[in-house]
Amino acid sequence: MTRTDSLFRRGLRHGVPIGLGYLSVSFAFGIQALAAGLTPLEALIISMTNVTSAGQLAGIGLMAAGGSLTEMALTQLTINLRYALMSLSLAQRFDGSMGTVQRLIFSFCNTDEIFAVAASQPERLNKRYLYGLMVAPWLGWSLGTILGALAGAVLPMFVRTALGIAIYGMFVAIVLPPSRESRAVRTVVLLAAGLSILFRYAPLLREVPSGYTIILCAVAASAVGALRFPAEEDAPRADAGEGAVKA
Repeated sequence: MTRTDSLFRRGLRHGVPIGLGYLSVSFAFGIQALAAGLTPLEALIISMTNVTSAGQLAGIGLMAAGGSLTEMALTQLTINLRYALMSLSLAQRFDGSMGTVQRLIFSFCNTDEIFAVAASQPERLNKRYLYGLMVAPWLGWSLGTILGALAGAVLPMFVRTALGIAIYGMFVAIVLPPSRESRAVRTVVLLAAGLSILFRYAPLLREVPSGYTIILCAVAASAVGALRFPAEEDAPRADAGEGAVKA
């Protein structure tokens, strides 16, 4: 086995658990997409060309509500901006095999989980490893979507409703652990939730389209969090020199 084959197989092996996790989450998205009026084929195409849970869920909500293209673009920019930051961070770890085309291919499937696994690798990242890492998550996300959409067409309404909330359970599971450990995260999450409720029920604010509501809540909560809990640069330790000598 050549080194390139070995790298691809290792990436594929590391991506399988991610793909299995995506299978269940995208199953719920497929049900949601069907409930929003999309066909199973349309839901599949969205998942095959996007691979972003929160972005896709917000997108089908805007489609169902008849949102504008501007609203859709701004919503997706707000929700998915983190991917650009993750890509910039990971790009510092690429080896010489990652040219412009290879970087564009990887950026298509650089999700939170793939970023975490890739960033944890001790050596510089080769394109073969990253390609292998992408395969199972992409297949799992696409397969789960079509299975969920097809199941949504035949399952009773109460079953579809129960399965449809699974994707929201994933978001709760992502938010709760860091919220319990960090006051800053907890404050931002609660503020965003409070603003969302306000936009949902306040007489004038509830007239704001859902896409712009997502943007306003996210930006406002993030701005307050940044002002209230600014990131502090690591101060030089007084015993740094002593520690270095001991090391």
